[in-house]
Amino acid sequence: MKKLLVIEIIYNNFMTNRPNILYIQSDQHNPYIMGNSGDDVIETPNLDALAERGTSFNNAYCASPICVPSRTSAITGLYPHESEIWTNDQILSSAIPTYAHSLGANGYDPVQIGRMHFNGTDQYHGFSKRLVGDHGRNHLGSPRSAGTHGKLHFTAGPNRESLKFSGIGQSAYQIHDQVVTKTTKEFLNSVDEKPFALSVGFMLPHQPFIAEKKDYYKYLGKVDDPKISSKTLEKYHPYIQWWKKRTGIEQVTEEEISRCRTAYYALVDRMDKMIGEIINLLSDKDLLENTIVIYTSDHGEQLGENGLWWKQTFYENSVKVPAIISWPKELPMGQNLSSVINQYDLISTMLDATDSKSLPRSNGRSLLKHIKDPKSNIWENIVFSEYCMDDANFESISGNLGGEDIHAKEGGVQNRMIRMDNWKLIFYNGYQSELYNLEKDPFEQHDLSHKDKYLNIKNKLEKLVLSNWDPDQISKRMRILKQEQKIQIEWAKNTDPNDTLRWDLDPEKDSTRLDTKT
Repeated sequence: MKKLLVIEIIYNNFMTNRPNILYIQSDQHNPYIMGNSGDDVIETPNLDALAERGTSFNNAYCASPICVPSRTSAITGLYPHESEIWTNDQILSSAIPTYAHSLGANGYDPVQIGRMHFNGTDQYHGFSKRLVGDHGRNHLGSPRSAGTHGKLHFTAGPNRESLKFSGIGQSAYQIHDQVVTKTTKEFLNSVDEKPFALSVGFMLPHQPFIAEKKDYYKYLGKVDDPKISSKTLEKYHPYIQWWKKRTGIEQVTEEEISRCRTAYYALVDRMDKMIGEIINLLSDKDLLENTIVIYTSDHGEQLGENGLWWKQTFYENSVKVPAIISWPKELPMGQNLSSVINQYDLISTMLDATDSKSLPRSNGRSLLKHIKDPKSNIWENIVFSEYCMDDANFESISGNLGGEDIHAKEGGVQNRMIRMDNWKLIFYNGYQSELYNLEKDPFEQHDLSHKDKYLNIKNKLEKLVLSNWDPDQISKRMRILKQEQKIQIEWAKNTDPNDTLRWDLDPEKDSTRLDTKT
């Protein structure tokens, strides 16, 4: 009996001394638009303070520059071709463990609040509780409301409408995040001595490019034009020409650019304030010292740079993500590292720091040793990212653009990127690759793929891209998955299954006023 009591005491002490976890993931935050990243216009005092208490990674990349595949990779450590989650409408298998499963197996009670973007019946994937769900219906094809934006319909996707209807107004996404912030604070006020593992998902600063009046006017006239302006269409890579035409951004007016960029800065500012409410509460409760706080986003936002918007490309503003990890009790503070990492390395670091089991198939690498001693630890600077779309002649659901074009004939879009040290190669299936030296050309304006001088590095990187990654096989697999999905869509349409977890996005909460001068 005494032996059992001793074991229980040891276990309780072990649990009590372990770190808390706060994993914050926003949606579509360009990593350059933070004070900590050198932007002297944006005000992000809370993210800046978090960076001062921890380590920032200046070269962090997502595994796919689109929401669901990126988020799936972040929580599983699997590339899209391994999880078979390439688009925003595919469903993660419940048999694949996530970091929440690992934390739960190690004695934590993993809780998630807000944005996660799961599809299908399983809205938990290892979390014991989700206190605020996503706004989208769980089952594609369901006759239930799809959570549309009312007057701002089409403004949340890669659509010219999101640039046209921009400026002052109200975004339901901000309302969602306010609910998430309030619920997170309520949760933190209820925690006891047992360490918590909390994941918080924000929708901001994802478009619609709509901000409330006081936030918008704070940045009106202060936000610069894009550093790299748009070019004539024929000067872009052929694939990017196709993309610009399909999304209607061959030409964007100066007024639209100004409105969208101003609103985006305002949305980042508002998000930072909400993050500050959460972190300040941790500080007030004396929990900050032994809490691992990670901040990242699922992908970036191009915001007019080089004439591009949203994500969906492998250029730096799209595929890079902010990455800050803070644990004052154990890790150095005020570090900025240029190591090339993938977003899922943050999750591997979290599991390592809590002595939780690593995910068996995860590609993630723990950063703990590297953070503690970046000069002595050898870190391989290599990452991959992939972006694939369904065969374009299938019915558009959420990941497709539709229409008859070259991609319909060839079986969709299968693209992949590699960054190794300062080199980046973008592989477009069916097209010439692009090659950039990011040290000499950080804005990716000089494609070196056609120069004989760089043929060896190009061939080396293309070989690495195609190692264990076959675009033709992916195309075939995606066709099968889409055919299967269409049956599930018809099933949902006719059976009207209940949503497991859903936050009600009221279209009346969306509004816009194009006249931003009064």
